[in-house]
Amino acid sequence: MKKALTYLLLILFSLLFIAPLFWAVTTALKSQQELYLFPPKWIPSVWKFSNFAEAWNSQPFNLFLKNTVSITVLSTLGQLISCTLVAYGFARFQFKGRDILFLIVLATMMIPWEVTMIPQYMEFNYLGWINTLKPLIVPSWFGSAYYIFLLRQFILTLPRELDEAATIDGASKVTVLFRIIVPLMWPSLILVAVFQVMSCWNDYLGPLIFLNDQTKYTLTLGLSQFKGMYGVDMQSIMAITCLISIPPLAIFFFAQRYIVGGIATTGIKG
Repeated sequence: MKKALTYLLLILFSLLFIAPLFWAVTTALKSQQELYLFPPKWIPSVWKFSNFAEAWNSQPFNLFLKNTVSITVLSTLGQLISCTLVAYGFARFQFKGRDILFLIVLATMMIPWEVTMIPQYMEFNYLGWINTLKPLIVPSWFGSAYYIFLLRQFILTLPRELDEAATIDGASKVTVLFRIIVPLMWPSLILVAVFQVMSCWNDYLGPLIFLNDQTKYTLTLGLSQFKGMYGVDMQSIMAITCLISIPPLAIFFFAQRYIVGGIATTGIKG
């Protein structure tokens, strides 16, 4: 009885999470006449799959997709490289003030982005980067405190004997990192990559602040173009929302095994 009640509660909560997604899909497939019916009609009478193509072609979404992919790929690559190097330094090197410096890095996680966005805007404006993709890419090449923490914790779970054996054989620190440590870090690296892809793909505030020209817009900014002064094109918003949700869902689905494994192995040692 207790097990049946548990499954029933899980099913009910699952339906609560699935309902908004189901509503978005069915709204994207409705005709204009069925959008604002009261009481609402969950299942459309005619499934208009053409709404997706019409919504996509109503704005230059091919260009928006190109910009979003460029930002996501370059930012993710920057985070993986920079955070791996910094995490390796904190995990394997002994130097004066290492622990204090690591605490300072972790302390930056408590500063919300809304506090730093004005100084960042002034800095990027001084560099002439406003209305370019650089403000959305370059900061990623300087690492993220959260990702550094995750990777450092994973490296600490790896036995130092591997490093020592490679060093005895004549391997340098760089060789140890790229030939021994990195191949063992794939679960945590995939975890960081998935988190960064999700963050870049769904980012709205960053592009809104730093981009002015429509040719530089991302998918999230393109989606906001359906909200006009005299109304909201709800049908197109739902259609594009469903389309741009497919890549993150697919990535999460195929990488969930690595995500669970990465999270489970990043908090063992302190």
